Amino acid sequence: MKIKTSVFVKSSSNNEQCPAPDRPEYAFIGRSNVGKSSLINSLTQRRDLAKTSSKPGKTQVINHFNINNEWYLVDLPGYGYAKVSQADRKKWSEMIENYLFKRESLVCTFVLIDSRIEPQKVDLEFIEKLGTQGVPFALVFTKTDKLTANQLKINLENYKKTLLETWVDLPQIFVTSSVANQGREEILQQINEWNQLPK
Repeated sequence: MKIKTSVFVKSSSNNEQCPAPDRPEYAFIGRSNVGKSSLINSLTQRRDLAKTSSKPGKTQVINHFNINNEWYLVDLPGYGYAKVSQADRKKWSEMIENYLFKRESLVCTFVLIDSRIEPQKVDLEFIEKLGTQGVPFALVFTKTDKLTANQLKINLENYKKTLLETWVDLPQIFVTSSVANQGREEILQQINEWNQLPK
């Protein structure tokens, strides 16, 4: 898939404020500082489409981007260790879950995982929640350029082994590097295939 246009549409603080669900949507989410904005910019080939920050918790609303006037890329707030109040965390959690569990045009949620670290409880619990609610998702391992090929292989196998302790089947997995644009074509090709399915 070639991305010809990528336009910011709006930010929403709840599912009801989101654009009309008139086209396929693909959401991107992960722990704070996992490289989500960098991946979105890599996918769209726009350096500043999603705002990157060294400060965790930069994204605090649901951001919709219109891609090729055909589908929405949705940038969701991160979860995990962002330094915000307990009240804000609760508000973000309710906003995210309301969107993920009720958005009828959501085709898939791409859950970003830092490939450099061992499986984290917060990620595994979030993945489990998606599965319990029947939300289709795929895993996207980020920052792979910071690992040797052998270390990446070891880490991925360890993650798969951990998942298979509770899952019968593994979800679809993408291996990415925003620096090298690794995995970009694979993700876009999969989105294109989903977009071609009968509505």
